[in-house]
Amino acid sequence: MKKSICAGGVVVGPHGKIVVVNQNNNSWSLPKGHVDRGEDPITAARREIYEESGVMDLTFVRELGVYERYRRSLSGGDDLSEHKTIHMFLFRTHQEKLQPMDPDNPVALWVDKQSVSELLSATKDKEFFEQIIPLL
Repeated sequence: MKKSICAGGVVVGPHGKIVVVNQNNNSWSLPKGHVDRGEDPITAARREIYEESGVMDLTFVRELGVYERYRRSLSGGDDLSEHKTIHMFLFRTHQEKLQPMDPDNPVALWVDKQSVSELLSATKDKEFFEQIIPLL
């Protein structure tokens, strides 16, 4: 089994809404992805947020923690071939326009904080988000 280090962020924008991104046209998540060789997790989080949502204007607020889950399969279940350790950070932005750069992540939306967890596809992502809501 492949073990991966990933990083991403909860991006709070204008009007207190949160960025949620669509991956491969079949699942919704917070923007995140693999940490590249030579990158630290916060740098990877900023890069992934930009690639998946187009948000460049990011102000770091705090670390939100680390959780683990398997990669999502195209059918929507767990893909046991890859186990991810995901580092998450809280950012704020004044940027309103969302414009994903990554063709595998074609859609980014601003979502009300109360609606984020019901939109997220992975159970572990939902659980993590529900735990950090008081920190937002």
